[in-house]
Amino acid sequence: MPFREINAKMVEAAVVPGQKMYSQRGAMLAYRGDVTFTPNTRGGQGGLASMIGRRVAGEATPLMTVEGSGTVMFGHGGHHIQVIALAGDTLYVEADRLLAFDGTLRQSTMFMGSQGGVMGMVRGQVTGQGLFTTSLTGHGSVAVMAHGGVVELPIAPGREVHVDPQAYVAHHGDVRNKLSTALGWRDMVGRGSGEAFQLELSGSGAVYVQASEEKL
Repeated sequence: MPFREINAKMVEAAVVPGQKMYSQRGAMLAYRGDVTFTPNTRGGQGGLASMIGRRVAGEATPLMTVEGSGTVMFGHGGHHIQVIALAGDTLYVEADRLLAFDGTLRQSTMFMGSQGGVMGMVRGQVTGQGLFTTSLTGHGSVAVMAHGGVVELPIAPGREVHVDPQAYVAHHGDVRNKLSTALGWRDMVGRGSGEAFQLELSGSGAVYVQASEEKL
């Protein structure tokens, strides 16, 4: 069930009988029709394993199961919203950035160290995002939140993309990431740009970057 963008900070989704969708608790702004919202205790499409993974990750972003027949408008905190369509691939995104997503997508929790080894763990600590991230796999749509709007940057072999870790929102595709330092003598004497760390993404896919270094 694709999302329709109402404006930069609101989306609308059609709820169809027999199909579920999931949203962040408190993200519903208005709805029409016979729609129910119930707390999700099974970890979305990923089931119990996904729920346990999110608990281990210390995630504090509860989900609601949305069912019935009608339309629902979503938004949260006045944040900008980016709709991402998946066609069988996997999206990696921080849990607190998830606004809503199709119930057809399989949700799981990934250890950051598995994408970049020790540096993946360091990245989680430097960005304040922790050691885990959420993955959504399959065919469907995802609405994610960001500060100041989002730009999609393609990643191709031999064309790596370097991102400020605080501006990173999500990525999809066969992408590898590693954290690199950009410390020079200017940084050592306090005259540098302040961009001490950069997230390098390589492979084939895309990365989504927000127009701010502020976390949600």
